[in-house]
Amino acid sequence: MSVTVATPTFEHHDLALGIGEVRPRISWTITAEPGWTQRAYEIETRRAGIAHESGRIESSEQILVPWADDDLDSRAAATVRVRVWGQDDAVSDWSSPSEVEIGLLHAEDWTAVGIGAGWHEDTEKDNPPPLLRGLFEVDGPVASARLYVTAHGLAEVEINGRRAGDQALLPGWTVYQSRLRVITIDVTELLVDGANAWGAWMGDGWYRGRFGFYEGGTRNLYGDRLGLLAQLEITYADGRRQTVGTDATWRAALGPITLGSLYDGERFDARRHDPAWSTAAYDASGWAPVAMVEFDLATFTTPDGPPVRCTEELRPKTVTALSGGRMLLDFGQNLVGRLRVTVKGEAGHVVRLLHAEVLQDGELYRRPLRGAAAIDEYTLAGLPDGEVWEPRLTIHGFRYVEVDGWEGRAIEDAVVARVYHSDMRRTGWFETSNPLVNRLHDNIVASMRGNFVDVPTDCPQRDERLGWTGDLQVFAPTASFLYDTSGFLASWLKDLEAEQLPDGTVPWYVPVIPGGDMWTPIRPGAVWGDVAVLTPWVLWSRYADKNVLARQYESARRWVDLVERLSGGAHLWNSGFQLGDWLDPAAPPDDPADAKTDRYLVATAYAAWSARHLAQIAEVLGRAGDAEHYAGLAGEIRRAFVEEYVNADGTLTSDAVTAYSLAIAFGLMPDHMVARAGHRLAALVAESGFTIATGFAGVNVVSDALSMTGHTDIAYGLLLEEECPSWLYAVKMGATTIWERWDSMLPDGSINPGEMTSFNHYALGSVADWMHRRVAGIEALEPGYRVVRFRPEPGGGLTWASARHLSPYGEISISWTHEQAVLTVELVVPIGVTGIVYLPGTEPVTIGAGTHRLHAELEETR
Repeated sequence: MSVTVATPTFEHHDLALGIGEVRPRISWTITAEPGWTQRAYEIETRRAGIAHESGRIESSEQILVPWADDDLDSRAAATVRVRVWGQDDAVSDWSSPSEVEIGLLHAEDWTAVGIGAGWHEDTEKDNPPPLLRGLFEVDGPVASARLYVTAHGLAEVEINGRRAGDQALLPGWTVYQSRLRVITIDVTELLVDGANAWGAWMGDGWYRGRFGFYEGGTRNLYGDRLGLLAQLEITYADGRRQTVGTDATWRAALGPITLGSLYDGERFDARRHDPAWSTAAYDASGWAPVAMVEFDLATFTTPDGPPVRCTEELRPKTVTALSGGRMLLDFGQNLVGRLRVTVKGEAGHVVRLLHAEVLQDGELYRRPLRGAAAIDEYTLAGLPDGEVWEPRLTIHGFRYVEVDGWEGRAIEDAVVARVYHSDMRRTGWFETSNPLVNRLHDNIVASMRGNFVDVPTDCPQRDERLGWTGDLQVFAPTASFLYDTSGFLASWLKDLEAEQLPDGTVPWYVPVIPGGDMWTPIRPGAVWGDVAVLTPWVLWSRYADKNVLARQYESARRWVDLVERLSGGAHLWNSGFQLGDWLDPAAPPDDPADAKTDRYLVATAYAAWSARHLAQIAEVLGRAGDAEHYAGLAGEIRRAFVEEYVNADGTLTSDAVTAYSLAIAFGLMPDHMVARAGHRLAALVAESGFTIATGFAGVNVVSDALSMTGHTDIAYGLLLEEECPSWLYAVKMGATTIWERWDSMLPDGSINPGEMTSFNHYALGSVADWMHRRVAGIEALEPGYRVVRFRPEPGGGLTWASARHLSPYGEISISWTHEQAVLTVELVVPIGVTGIVYLPGTEPVTIGAGTHRLHAELEETR
């Protein structure tokens, strides 16, 4: 096999168009014979037809290697290719070239000005969103054209009647007062010679729409006027350049959308819609002048991760006729997105689409939506050949849709659910011989997709959908196995730092919105605030990007320093408001924080864990003094924890599953007491009949704590239990996503009466990280999986399991079977990665790139 270098990538971008890194780091994967290793590389950068070669660089690095040319600047484009040398000093062919292009980086790059509707609006209610429209001329053959666009609110741009790009909910949700994304779209193919028109559908979105769970939500979170800023830059075949942008010549009008709300849905009156509105032939003489809208160019930033897109389409699994001519559609999967319908009927006829996650007594059960109406309405234009419609300005969380007013063709052939989420690259898969476990894992994947919609939300359906920091903190390791979250979470962490208070307090959710006395003003809380330290560490361990540690270091340090001050000289964080082990199944529905585990034990345990990780971050960054200081602090907190919460017999003052799980997993027990703590944890789990007894603070560590203390069999019992509360209880009840509560649906099929009852919350799915590492047996030992540990731990009656992960170096996979007391393991290791294999009863084996097959005799046969 010859050595092949894959097309290189830049930073964490799948498509490096309109990025902001002027010296983008480069990564590549390699295909070669087993045993081949990289000795050196060379990078060729071609800009404006001129090639620059780095020359041979002696290095085995292939992930995020430094840019090897002069800095790029606004609009600059380059193609890059790579070749490598092996230990035999033979050189590979050049890789295929990869393209990178920078967006607009400076305020002086902009000649366009912000615009919006010129008429008066009542800012205390929903207003029909405007259409904005402009004209320009194209004079000659076009070589390329770039649209740079951002908005106060949402914008979907059309040029000559065709949509520009495929991004949804543009420009996404960031802390707008600090960071407003500018999106770059290649629109070369949309232009025509001569007269051209362009325009934008506008929407309230997060910017000014009703949003939030407190007192019906808050309007005008960031401003009360919608605005569009768009600049089109055309490069002609003869080298000329032309720039046009939003300006005072644009016109505005009310369009067919009479309501566009993320919570309440979209209303579209097709009688008011002319599809030619964004073409040059359309007569816009009746449109009104636009008004100028000011944008703060200093807040402009480029995207770090992928946009929200439609990634899948689902047809109804069943259609049920209801009373009054209504139709009930079941898509067989709880999802996030919206419907596309093909309808035919008389002008003025209205079709209503009502969304919900669950049924009760055969009807939609919409109480869990709380204040989110989640209703879309389409008023037909009466076109003789039928009409196709999909909302633009809303998304919903749903499995079921009630359709009222349907006319025309068979509904099962005329409706499709379109799934939307941030279009991250899938990187992780897992499967076993147990179908229920596989369904559980599928549910975890589905919940992640539904809640990774520009920010990592808690739930996608009700009047909330916020970036809860604790939820993400416990789920980040799982998320970063399943998908490439590097850019997505790096962006959100920037927003977290922007919202962090000067004293170090991390908000409960990011971006911050009003939440009443309980959630705002912002106050510190363990588990949630620790995301500032622990999630950057996850990104470092999974993607080997030291930059994210450097960028987030001050944010992490300020959090740990704050907790140290709050803990005082005793190093016990035992005062103030804490959520503790949120949603412990023993907690009453009206008080989810009333857990079995002392909330201050949870807070102190997390204080030690974050201090320990901050010391490790400081060490990676070469901050020796800080590393020593925070390692010492972690030791002091550990000693205080032992004195306060550990009894002389190795039990804890909180004799509860989460307490033992945290103490063991976080390394807080004295060495001679770890085994006793593990036995007590195992006993508590067994005494409960293997039902779960943890909330958000313990769910991601309980299985590991059991495995760490030799009780993997008990961890399997916990995983495979089917009675409520348990992971498989929800599966047996028909769940297709992870629930917020262990008993969001009660055994009799009724819905939990608690106010917070979501059927799509990923936090309790954080057990998948243990499944990947312990059941299948893939774990990163060095950042970016440069060294990977293969350590399958068969149990639970499983006869086989497999997992694969697309690491920065390429695909890593494991597949094991357990037959007649013999464990057979097949492994795949990519170039650049070293594997260490731990099989029962054998010494560790180090393996290199290639495919490997190993066997081990299981203990019970000896």
